[in-house]
Amino acid sequence: ERARQAALTPSLGNAGCQTTGKIPMRLLVISIGRLKQGPERELAERYRERFEEAGRKLGFRGLEIHEIPESRARDAATRISEEAAAISVQIPEKSVLVALDERGKSVDSASFAQQLGRWRDEGIASTIFTIGGADGLSPELQRKARLRIAFGSATWPHQMVRVMLLEQIYRAATILAGHPYHRA
Repeated sequence: ERARQAALTPSLGNAGCQTTGKIPMRLLVISIGRLKQGPERELAERYRERFEEAGRKLGFRGLEIHEIPESRARDAATRISEEAAAISVQIPEKSVLVALDERGKSVDSASFAQQLGRWRDEGIASTIFTIGGADGLSPELQRKARLRIAFGSATWPHQMVRVMLLEQIYRAATILAGHPYHRA
């Protein structure tokens, strides 16, 4: 089945997005903290790889993950400031910033997919997802974010948020492709 689908789907090559003709959109997850070896890292990598395979055919050019060490500062304000500075230097100009924030908007999977598709179709070069450390993201990064999303009203460890985000990004690709993975 996979070989049949690959044969039916034209390669993008250097031609850009097959749906818009534009340069494919890059996705980047910038996360405070590292995932240690184990089931969380394996699951995160599985969803990243799945998205890479599906996303190329849909006008996306990869999904990168940048891990930033947690600040060792004694007070929360300094930690937030140091982590914000480390995140900010990795955000390219003219990119869309999405903040993962427990006070953010709860977005269903189909709406999330539609938003990614809109940004891709608008020719946005990069969409950057940020996951803060234990103290959260700086108010400055939250203000810069075009979208602030939460995975419900519960507080989640950043390791779990990363896995859930990568699953939702992969799910968005399957929704955009009309793949049966998402059965809503």
